[in-house]
Amino acid sequence: MLRKPAVAGTFYAGSRNSLKEQIEECFLHPVGPGKIPVVSKEGGGKIIGLISPHAGYIYSGPVAAWGFVRVLQEERPETVIILGPNHRGFGEPVAIMSQGEWETPLGKVSIDEEIARELMQTCSLIQEDEIAHKREHSLEVQVPFLQYGFNGEFKIVPLCLADQTFTTCVSLGEAISRVLKDKSNTLLIASTDLTHYQPQRIAEREDKKILDAILSGSPEELENVLSSGDFSMCGYGPVIALLEASSKSGQFRINLLKYATSGDITADYSAVVGYACLSIEK
Repeated sequence: MLRKPAVAGTFYAGSRNSLKEQIEECFLHPVGPGKIPVVSKEGGGKIIGLISPHAGYIYSGPVAAWGFVRVLQEERPETVIILGPNHRGFGEPVAIMSQGEWETPLGKVSIDEEIARELMQTCSLIQEDEIAHKREHSLEVQVPFLQYGFNGEFKIVPLCLADQTFTTCVSLGEAISRVLKDKSNTLLIASTDLTHYQPQRIAEREDKKILDAILSGSPEELENVLSSGDFSMCGYGPVIALLEASSKSGQFRINLLKYATSGDITADYSAVVGYACLSIEK
């Protein structure tokens, strides 16, 4: 089973060479970390996960690059579990692909069938469903950054969430923590953008509330903040699951690596989307 790229040529460049160049531009962009990563030969096992944006690379790529430069320089994950929201609404509420490969212009990446199977056995909410993943961009855009440094020397487990209710996402995070308990060299990525299409000052104000809740490390605090107003963060469920999984792994800290908006890229601050990159580390 091969999942072909859905957004190559739109969200990111459609050919191998142009995509590599675009990723390097994200690393070197004024909003980005300002350097090309020197890829680690051995994993340190320090980084539990990333919270990473998923817009087109020209908008959110420089912010996403802050997390990937850390991972590429410090880790060597064997498996990356990627959680993203279901923007199109097709498929199962919590959808996994448990076998096959994902393709981008940088090549193919295999799915970790063992971990995928264990997740389905551990959490009955997780259902096999290729349809939910077929056109979804939130998971796909994370993969080329990993391929840039690690080539095909890692596997993925893709989880697409149409159901982002608090209880579902906490259950998912608990299942992930149980499955990964005796496994090393794994990385979690929660894919989300923040406030959508608000003036810059409003987006910054709303996003600060969200980021403060995430930095608390408490899934409940994030849920409380999001329930207190009309927020438009799209991937809150993946973040709740990541926080829950991290809380079961022992002591951890959360670092805000970068926050910016689409206005910081385009200079149009009238209606922006907020992007943040955070790392969760032991």
